[in-house]
Parts: sequence; C-alpha cells; structure tokens
Amino acid sequence: MADLSSLKDLAGATTEAAAPVHVRKVDSLGRSYATGKRKDAVARVWVKAGSGKIIVNGKDYSAYFARPVLQMILRQPMVAAARDTQFDIVATVAGGGLSGQAGAVRHGISKAMTYFEPSLRPVLKKGGFLTRD
Repeated sequence: MADLSSLKDLAGATTEAAAPVHVRKVDSLGRSYATGKRKDAVARVWVKAGSGKIIVNGKDYSAYFARPVLQMILRQPMVAAARDTQFDIVATVAGGGLSGQAGAVRHGISKAMTYFEPSLRPVLKKGGFLTRD
C-alpha cells in the first residue's frame, strides 16, 4: 500500500512541474521575433513598443494588402488583445498568395506579441490566433 501512495505523490508532482511558464523574450533592441506560417506563406515578424505602425515587406500594410478583408485579418490579434496602438510591427513575408501571406503575418504577430507580453497568450489562444493551419 505504501507503494501505491508514493505513486500518487509522484504523479501529482509531475503534473505540477509540467505546467509551462511563459517568459518575456526580447532582444537587445527591445523587439520580440516570431515566425508565422499559413499554407505556403512564411512571415518573419518583429514586434516592439510603439504607436501601431505596421510595415510589411518595406511598405505600409494598407499598401501591401490593398483589400480591406486582408487588412482586417492582419489587425485581428491586436484588436482582440486591445493593443492596436501599442505595438510597431515589421514583417517580411514570402510564398503563397496574398490571403496566405496575410494569415502568416497574423500568426507571426500573435506569436511575437505573446513573446513580448506573455499575459496576452490566453486571449490570443482563445481567439485561435496561435494555431498554425
């Protein structure tokens, strides 16, 4: 019987230790980096504290993604987390079509925001922005 109770104690200890702790990941310039992917598109995204400016492949996001629905897709994580004017975002994206690229940038923004501010993770995860399709 003593063996059974020690097994229960061991099982309880492993579940407590297995809970991940998300820490802030920021480089020397105060930026968080993440890679986002969707379909064949891959986006490299840097997030830093700022005023809400979004640059994609050297252009303003509204010039690169001319269709309003693609612009909305890009802004979804910031709006969901109520941080739409608090981050400056720079992204480079390649591969796939414009829809896949917008989804890849959204995925990268979401991941980079969670690295910059780990408290946003539950909100973004609930919205499905951290899931790669």
